[in-house]
Amino acid sequence: MIGLLLLLAGPPQASEVERPAPASPVSAETRAQQNEAWIAAMARAHALSEAQVAAARAVVEGSEFLSQGNPAISEHPMSRGQCQTSLEAAGVRWTTPEAEAVCGRPYMVPLYDPASQPPADAGACVDVMEFPDVPCEYPVVWVRAREAQLLCQAVGKRLCDAHEWEGACAGSLQPPDYDWTASAAGAGAVGALRYAHNAKQQRAWAYGPEFQTGVCAQASYKTAGCGGGDWRGCGSNTYPTGAFPGCTSALGVTDLHGNAAEHMNLPLSPEQLASAGGALGVTEMKGSWFIWDKYRAHEDWCRWRAPFWHGGSVMAGDSHRNYHLSFRCCADVAPEEAE
Repeated sequence: MIGLLLLLAGPPQASEVERPAPASPVSAETRAQQNEAWIAAMARAHALSEAQVAAARAVVEGSEFLSQGNPAISEHPMSRGQCQTSLEAAGVRWTTPEAEAVCGRPYMVPLYDPASQPPADAGACVDVMEFPDVPCEYPVVWVRAREAQLLCQAVGKRLCDAHEWEGACAGSLQPPDYDWTASAAGAGAVGALRYAHNAKQQRAWAYGPEFQTGVCAQASYKTAGCGGGDWRGCGSNTYPTGAFPGCTSALGVTDLHGNAAEHMNLPLSPEQLASAGGALGVTEMKGSWFIWDKYRAHEDWCRWRAPFWHGGSVMAGDSHRNYHLSFRCCADVAPEEAE
């Protein structure tokens, strides 16, 4: 119901999705200017304290490439203004009093199982959009998993567990299904865990049971000549977040397909569950990115778990980053005190 209220209120590459000529003017801003702009927008949208802003800025300034994409070459198919105009015309709001009452902050929705729980019983909430979780801002990319966790912590949140992201997408949070016995072997067991998990899941996307084009932020293109993860050669040709209301799950979470793939935490023991205050496990890539209408480089249905591409510890200083890789945060719901 909250989702409805919101609306009414290392994979393979593909040369055929390259575009040889710019579709829009290349931005003249520097990376530093770009980052200051989205940090300011985030601070306003989320009413962040000076300390929170300073903590987020420290993470950004300590990163070589973290940004909304290389401003010298990134070409966004839609402007922030076009996104805002479209959402206003459709009457779309990405935060509501109902969701804020549960989550205690804007632009988050409760994670729960509608078949057995009301939203008020949720133990955690998830960002509606990719970080910085501000309507019509471009997602932050070129971010390592460690930096993603630190940015989430800076704003009072945390990185989501894999099963939380899957529940947000599928419209129903299910209990953690990790096989702790098998995962005792460490990161080498991820492949077996993935196979066992995927074999049990029903294929579905946030918007329905079949993959569709023209629904999500995935009709963009690769920079001509981009062959991998090169800052100088691969633009982050993303869309403003929240620009495609049809690409929204039953819980009210959007952009889970297309735009940018997302870092999540894959725990290999109960002590590594982010949702239990754990020390975090290994990296898990979720979702897809901005070329999917033209080329599907891998699966991206909701409960699909990816191969251990560029895998490693979430908190490793050298974890993977790329021009189409972002993240979103979760936050635990504080229990109500007994009167």
